[in-house]
Amino acid sequence: MRIMLIGYGNVGKCFHGLLDERREFLTRRYGITPKVVSIVDRGGAVIDPKGIRCDEALEAKRKFGTVAGLDRGRRGMSAIEAIGEVDCEVVTELTPSNLADGEPGMSHIVEAMRVGRHVITANKGPLALALPALLELASHNDVKLLFSGTVGGGTPFLNFIRKCLKGNEILSLRGVLNGTTNFVLSTMERKGRTMEEALLEAKDLGYAEADPSLDVNGLDAAAKLAILTNVALGRRVTISDVEVEGIAKVSRRDVSRALDSGMTIRLIAEASHEFARVQPREISREDPLCVYGPLNALSLVMEGEWQVTLVGKGAGGFETAQALVRDLVELKESLTSTYSTLKIEAYER
Repeated sequence: MRIMLIGYGNVGKCFHGLLDERREFLTRRYGITPKVVSIVDRGGAVIDPKGIRCDEALEAKRKFGTVAGLDRGRRGMSAIEAIGEVDCEVVTELTPSNLADGEPGMSHIVEAMRVGRHVITANKGPLALALPALLELASHNDVKLLFSGTVGGGTPFLNFIRKCLKGNEILSLRGVLNGTTNFVLSTMERKGRTMEEALLEAKDLGYAEADPSLDVNGLDAAAKLAILTNVALGRRVTISDVEVEGIAKVSRRDVSRALDSGMTIRLIAEASHEFARVQPREISREDPLCVYGPLNALSLVMEGEWQVTLVGKGAGGFETAQALVRDLVELKESLTSTYSTLKIEAYER
């Protein structure tokens, strides 16, 4: 299976490394022989039908600042140009999320599907803004759009909903979907830190970006909630439909007051068939969503009022790369199933 990587930051590097490390296992267990035939970063692209090893791509990034520094590199080549030139089955879109207009990831995903490429992405921006339309485009072009890494990182929230809850009507969902804000709030609670002190610690530990505004303002959680609501509830929702309030106004006094009453404050994302919202809320310390550190949690309420909760680490390059591998396996299985069906139909005719 020939793969193009667009975006070669932490997640892209981890994904490439996993493909190289697990090639024998993936071939033996799932019949996948992954081969990265192109990588695109901000400096240009490298294209090689014979395959590009992770170690040589990493060395080029270290030495030249771009994979285009390799001997078969194309400095200045854009992702759109590479999509039109590279012969591959899968485009993996891993550029940073942009919740304003989804670019450049939106254009990469649209162009890849337009020319008949399957797409795997961990980029929340385009999906939060236009998931219903992107799924329609995928269907129109008879390709797959897979995105389990956009919510929950390596914890399979979306796959659990799609596969393990088949036949169950999900009435509502509640979740702690942003690891940065959860780390900040739980650090304020456990260590008596101010918001600023907890954020600084989160940055030092790599849980927060240099600019954590999307996390603190609740927009990252809102993007994930929009994606979840489409998948779990079947509602055509974008991030503009989500009511959002972040944690910027939560003080150390608020956290202490909640603690004294046996409660805790978490940034809760919740949706039903009537609403979708993100806001800091007091919840019981016995609530399954009362998780600590960078953990994520998701509770789903089904018809009959029974509930299931998943908890796991929601971010990190390695964890998200695991989700991309999972999507690659799912893509292979779906294509194999389609091919088998076609063979049976041909035989019956």
